[in-house]
Formats: sequence, C-alpha cells, structure tokens
Amino acid sequence: MSAIEDHPLRYALANELHARPFPAVQAPARAAYLAIKPAHNAAGRDREADRVHLIALLDRFGAQHPQPGATHYSGHLGKHLLKWESHTEFVTFTIFGPGVAERPYDASTFAVFPDDWLRQAPGVRITSALIRIELLDGDSGIEAKVDNWFVPESLAISRVLDGELVIASDFRIDTGGHMRFAVFARNKAGERRTGRVVQRLCEIETYKAMSMLGLSRARDLGHEMAAIDDRLTTLLSEMCGPVGEPAALLQNLLTVSAELENIVAQSAFRFGATGAYETIVNQRIAVLREERFEGRQTFGEFMMRRFDPAMRTVKSTEGRLKAMSDRALRAGDLLRTRVDVERSAQNRDLLASMDKRSDTQLRLQRTVEGLSTVAISYYAVSLAMYILGPLEYRYEISKTTMAAIVTPLVLLGVWAMVQRLKKHLD
Repeated sequence: MSAIEDHPLRYALANELHARPFPAVQAPARAAYLAIKPAHNAAGRDREADRVHLIALLDRFGAQHPQPGATHYSGHLGKHLLKWESHTEFVTFTIFGPGVAERPYDASTFAVFPDDWLRQAPGVRITSALIRIELLDGDSGIEAKVDNWFVPESLAISRVLDGELVIASDFRIDTGGHMRFAVFARNKAGERRTGRVVQRLCEIETYKAMSMLGLSRARDLGHEMAAIDDRLTTLLSEMCGPVGEPAALLQNLLTVSAELENIVAQSAFRFGATGAYETIVNQRIAVLREERFEGRQTFGEFMMRRFDPAMRTVKSTEGRLKAMSDRALRAGDLLRTRVDVERSAQNRDLLASMDKRSDTQLRLQRTVEGLSTVAISYYAVSLAMYILGPLEYRYEISKTTMAAIVTPLVLLGVWAMVQRLKKHLD
C-alpha cells in the first residue's frame, strides 16, 4: 500500500468516468424514453425532488432504491430494465423491454410510467420517444417499413457503425406525443453495440430539444432587441450634431446599456448551454459513423438542413446582443469624453474670465494706491505746515512758499514708503 495520502475527490472523479455505462440491448427489443425538466430555473432545481420521484416509481415495482445523492440508477422493473440519469437541467428515464409489439409504436412500453406518477413529476416533459429495435439479416423490408412508420419528407435513415445497424427517424411528434426511432440490427451486432446506438439516439433527441430552447429565447428577444436598437441608433444620431443637454443624453445611453447588460445576464446561461448541447448533438452523430442508406438523407444531413440554421440563429442573436452592448458602452465613453471636453472649455473660459477680473482688480488697486498716496500726502503736507508754521515769522517765508517746497518732498516720501510696504507684503 502506498503511504501517500489520496486527494479527497480522487475516487469520486475516477468513478465519474464509469458512472453511466451503456445499456446492453439484445434485438429484438423496444424502449421508451422520457426527459423531464422544470419549466424555470432547471439548473437550480431541487435534486432531491427528482430522487423522490424516482423512488416513487421504484416502489410501485418493489425495486431497490438508488444510493443517497446518486445521479444515475439502473435496475429492473418487473420484466423491464430502467435506466435513470440526472443531468444539469433535466433527468431522463429509459425503459427497455424484450421483443417488439405486433403493432409498431403502440406505446405499451411507455405505459410502464403510470399516469398519476407522470402527473406528479417535478417538471415538464422536454421530450419522449419510442424506439423499436428489430433483428434483420439484410436490407429487405426496411424501406417499406420506414416509409410506413415515418413522414417521407422528414425521414432520416443511415447505416451506422460499419453497417452493422440501420437507424431511422423523422424527428416528428406522433399522435401519442412521442418521437419515433427505428433500429435494425444485424446478427453480428452485439447487445453492447446495439445499446450504445440506442443511447446515442436518446442523447441526440434530448440535446437537440434542449438546444432548441435557445432558439425560443432568441426569438423572444427579437422584438425587444429591435426596440432597443432603434433607441440606441437615435441616441447615436443625436451625438453626431450639437448636443443640447449632454447629461440627459448620457443618462439615456446609460439606461440603454443597463437594459442590454440585463438581457445579456439573463440570456448568458441559455445561450451558453445551447452551444454546449449543439456540440454534443454533433459529436453523438459523428461517433455513429454514418453511411448513406439507399440514397436517403442521413441524420447528419437532416441536422445540417433543419438543426444547424436554428443554432446559427441563436449564435447570431448572441453576437448581435454583444455587439449592441459594446456599441452602447462605446457611445457612452464617447459622450463622456465630449462632456469632459466641453467642461474643460467651460473651465478654460471661466479661468480666462477670472484672470481678466484679476487684471481689472489689479489696475483698480494701482489706481487706489495712487489716490492713497495723494490723500496721505495731503494730510502729511497739512501736518508739515503746522510744524513749519513758526518759520513764517522768523524767516519771513510765506505759507504758499513753504507748501510749494514741502509738497514734492512729502509726495516723494509717501510714495517711497508705499512702495517699500508693498514690496515687503509681496
């Protein structure tokens, strides 16, 4: 034994690769398939409710219960074999029974699912199918049977797995509410290989149906996106000319951007899941290694003509939605830049106006300084005349003469004092 400690999930992850083995189906046989999902928030559903619903079916036949928290189960319901699987958005039930009914697709195998049990399902039917598996050595009779069982213009039929089996379907819902598939197995096709083909057909149908939910979402968004696109185009047109109220226009752009981001958030899971399901459908068809049967269209060709255009519509809607969101964000950035430029211009004009007012104030200040010098000099001369008054009698100098002598000196002194004080303050 190794002394190293294992990762807690090592065995669980390794066993996950072997969790869903292919069923072994010995032709002739029949199968009924049912896929159920909640109508809303399927990924966040109560998984325990799915398990309780499974146990309710098992108890009717006295079958063994699955392990707690199991995501798959396989067991016998009387003479039938039940295969149950839990997936991200849905659960599937497949019933296998020996032999084929005398009347093709009479839904007797589907009757294993009781009506009252179906009504108690924690979800709605996303798809159901009846699969008829016949044992044939050659191609004789296949064309007549498929032409009788399926709609000719929708019929897809091909040889698969090196020609050991022939599969056929028209992917239409019959009067009983089920899809129909036919599998013609040769003697050399083992039960494991036949079981793999049946499992692939069920997966193709289920993931095709789940992918088409993305198309429904894309169609629902069509009118809403068209209305938002018109609003966005109008707002962008207004940006091409002078903008009267940039703030109001910016607010409208932000509203459009928020609506688009909300749509993107609500659609991201569905569109992402659609892409994943589409990939699975194409992979499941590819592993069948189809060969053309009597010049008829294959499953791959059917999907190319009917399924692929729907998926391109979903991708186109997803791309358009992202492009609109990016366009709204770019428009908002451009408008914010325009508003910033306009504000910068306003700030520049304001600074220029303030500079002009400052210059005017400076001129007024200089004028006041000059007037202040004259006023101070006037009072200084008056004081000087009082001080020099006695000289009038002693030296016989008139007041006019003394004023004429004193005034220039006082003016010069006051001016020098003001300049010195101004220089000290600066």
